[in-house]
Amino acid sequence: MNIGIAGVGKMGAAIAMRLMELGHTVTIWNRSADKTKPLADAGATVAATPAELAAKSETIITILTDAAAIDTVYTGASGLLTGDVAGKLFIEMSTVQPATEVALAAKVRAKGTAFVECPVGGSTGPARQGQLIGLMGAEPADANRSRPLLQQMCRRIEHCGPVGAAASVKLAINLPLMVSWQAFGEAFALCRDIGMKPEQLVNLFSDISATTNAFKARAPVIAAILAGGEGAAGATFTIDSGLKDLRTMAAEGKSRGMELPLVQRAADCFEEASRAGWGPRDGAAVTVYWSSRKR
Repeated sequence: MNIGIAGVGKMGAAIAMRLMELGHTVTIWNRSADKTKPLADAGATVAATPAELAAKSETIITILTDAAAIDTVYTGASGLLTGDVAGKLFIEMSTVQPATEVALAAKVRAKGTAFVECPVGGSTGPARQGQLIGLMGAEPADANRSRPLLQQMCRRIEHCGPVGAAASVKLAINLPLMVSWQAFGEAFALCRDIGMKPEQLVNLFSDISATTNAFKARAPVIAAILAGGEGAAGATFTIDSGLKDLRTMAAEGKSRGMELPLVQRAADCFEEASRAGWGPRDGAAVTVYWSSRKR
């Protein structure tokens, strides 16, 4: 299949590599052209514009930063929808508010195309192995059309409902993860003056009933930073990424008249860590920032 991917940051690049390894012909576009070079070296075709990418592809996958980026890439000058895209399939994987996906779906369908939202759970490792969790929002016919391709990327596909439903679920599943990093940080703060070695503390927290799979996976990173190191380089989900998601959750809650106090407080804490220069670090590092924060 000829597949186009607009947005080849770390997740988009991992998905592109997975699809190329499965034999698909992949065309890519990214606002920062330097990110396309590794994929071009691996065999991907680089499009000069989103419109060119759409013209060369049967299915177009987008995984973009936010609503503003979606608007620009789809409807801006030389955007994905500026040419004849009738009959194509668009799969939108960004983490944004539901209203963004609903509005986009109307614009895409008006061009005679199929539209599926499918934000994913998982990081670059699962993406490379086809082990993501896909959260699908789509009409039944569009869902069926996209499923064979999504099954090559995801170990589980959950059809959450119509477009917009999957965006809601993606924010929901990210919420406890973001809040938990702050909770672990505050827990570690209670232990910082007693002299436990970082490895001992992290090992203990990896074995308690309140731990998470994410904590276990990031345990070496957390221990390394607690010990004074930088942790693993090239984080796939950073503190700044977590802050963006928390702000999106807060905005969605506000739009529904909901109070989300844990989200708002966690966002404040992530923002403080970002201002202190920790933004590019692994999202788990907010745990270390808060545990070592000066009183």
